[in-house]
Amino acid sequence: MQTGFRPMPCHLPCIFSVRMLTKASAFLALSALASTGLAQETTTIPALPNGEKQRVELKPAPEDSSITRIIASRVPMLHVSRHPLDDQMSERALTLFLDRFDPLKLYFYQSDIDQFRAYKDNIDDWVKNGKLDLAFKIFERFAQRVDERVETALTLLDGDFDFSKEEFVVADGEDASYAVTPKDAEDRWRRQIKYALLELKDDDTEGEEARDLLRRRYKRLSRRFASFKSADLLEAYLTSITNAYDPHSTYMSASTLDDFNIQMGLKLQGIGAALREKDGSTVVTSVIAGGAADLDKRLKPDDVIISVGQGAEGDMVDIVEMPLKDVVNLIRGNAGTVVRLGVKVGGAGETTVYQITRAEVELAESAARGQIIEHETADGGKRKIGFISLPSFYMDMEAARENRADFRSSTADVRKILVDFKEKGVDAVVLDLSRNGGGSLVEAISLTGLFINRGPVVQVKDFNNDVQIYDDERAGTVWSGPLVILTSKFSASASEILAGAIQDYRRGIIVGDPATHGKGTVQSLIDVAERLLMMKRQNFGALKVTLQQFYLPDGASTQRDGVPADIVLPSISQKLDVGEGDLKFALPADRIPAAKHEVYSLAPESMLTDLRKKSIARIESDDEFKDLMRRVELFVKQKNDKVIPLEESAFLARRAELDSQKEKEKEAEELQDSSEVYRDTFYNREVLNIAVDYIDALRSKDLALKD
Repeated sequence: MQTGFRPMPCHLPCIFSVRMLTKASAFLALSALASTGLAQETTTIPALPNGEKQRVELKPAPEDSSITRIIASRVPMLHVSRHPLDDQMSERALTLFLDRFDPLKLYFYQSDIDQFRAYKDNIDDWVKNGKLDLAFKIFERFAQRVDERVETALTLLDGDFDFSKEEFVVADGEDASYAVTPKDAEDRWRRQIKYALLELKDDDTEGEEARDLLRRRYKRLSRRFASFKSADLLEAYLTSITNAYDPHSTYMSASTLDDFNIQMGLKLQGIGAALREKDGSTVVTSVIAGGAADLDKRLKPDDVIISVGQGAEGDMVDIVEMPLKDVVNLIRGNAGTVVRLGVKVGGAGETTVYQITRAEVELAESAARGQIIEHETADGGKRKIGFISLPSFYMDMEAARENRADFRSSTADVRKILVDFKEKGVDAVVLDLSRNGGGSLVEAISLTGLFINRGPVVQVKDFNNDVQIYDDERAGTVWSGPLVILTSKFSASASEILAGAIQDYRRGIIVGDPATHGKGTVQSLIDVAERLLMMKRQNFGALKVTLQQFYLPDGASTQRDGVPADIVLPSISQKLDVGEGDLKFALPADRIPAAKHEVYSLAPESMLTDLRKKSIARIESDDEFKDLMRRVELFVKQKNDKVIPLEESAFLARRAELDSQKEKEKEAEELQDSSEVYRDTFYNREVLNIAVDYIDALRSKDLALKD
């Protein structure tokens, strides 16, 4: 996590339209007053039995009831499905809320779940009237169960474990069941601890060192929920309700909205460092070029921050075991102010205090960046390939709303890169969208226009089945040469609009996973305080709601199915359960009539067939690809296992063969790693080989797009 910047989860790619935002906000502002006339519900939720001690006593903020009523009334009015907030949505919301806290079914008893299930048809009625009792009761029970399980775990860690016994843990929470008795819960945790100890042993941590690490981990878990805030709970509960409609309709708390605005504007105010939590410590993972810490020159990757002080004289606050989000909030601050960091260099030795003056930092690594690669061909020649990394479709929304001429956007940045490429004589362009989870709809359209000469880019259908076509209206192209779009299962939303339009126009070729993520819906972001409560100086978070579905120029929806690759490359990512179809309550796909558009001759099927054959031949003779395909096969095998063995030799043999969890973590790390524009890997070299084949194929047929 960067100080002042929260990465967007890859399972919630998003897309927004400034035009849609304006229209929706105007409508909502007019209708907001209607919520104030709702009659107050008198039904109360019965107290939980047994007189349990309420360890965490959270209470709703004064505005939470109003926010809840607004969300409950607006989502069914705005959502593309126009489905009422009824018992069906109520039951879905309860399921999602319980899974949010206990996805592996390690904490709640079955009796807890049975008790909460009795209210499955009440949530819709309660939230319409601003009642949040159930959310707080469920969380109180969960916090109690966490304390109980942590106490059990700490006791078990003082005992012995038999690693020669043939027993298992369930691999997937969907296949698990809740404990019925305290004895069941203890046995489940005994096996979970065995699993954790075996994992640590596989990482060369064992004995008392491993047990101490787990003790700290479990105590930290207890403290984490002890410090849970009512705003966090409100966000979790209301998002469970909005997610009942589809996975991309959410409620953002005030802090989440701040982080989102930072991400879209690519600017933050702070020290300019990326942080992560490791076993209760805050570790520096990278220092952002040009940021305050970079200019100070002292803070380095792998340094551990143990305390934070405000100003030159403020008290130093111990942040060991503090949640990372809270640490970030302490370090983040206005440009020009001072923060002091207590740092252990490299994580060891004495603590040194660094005084750093905060500054505004542009998140350059989150922006479009280009690099020219001199790629050697099979015959010993070289071709210049312009490689563009585009992590998101971004725009400074605030500056755009204010009509500033120089506002930051992905289109403007890519345009500059392409102009530079042309001046330097590149032979082809590779646009890497493999880590791009979406962003602005406006940007997706305008950026596509850099490669086509006018025409429809995306079609949008609303709840009335009315279809609006969004065109690239700017004549001419910035780049008319060979174009390769690199995608993966993580490429979503705006990425799919661009890739799908390029494919429908036969303007270039798509290379990567068999298909992209499959998100074919449009969200609009509505500020609760400003747009719904007419309170411009307050931040009560925002509603992100799915208003429409989008379709490609030829009429196909990318929803669930994604955009298929013209040339498929082997990967672990294509086997991960991260696609739209893997998410609960994802909307179905459909089709609409095609929009009339030009079709170029830059990707005829005969050419694609030839390119595929050449790529397959190289892959089959490449030792690194052979090993990758072996790991993909083993990954699928392990992913399908229902249980994991806890007998030591069987566990370690399984890990030696392939650690599926580490493979997933590796994919996630590579997804977030934006330190390099182009990484010289066997995979990327094959992408460049395909680009060279494509150049040659176009030249042999004398095919080109005229500007």
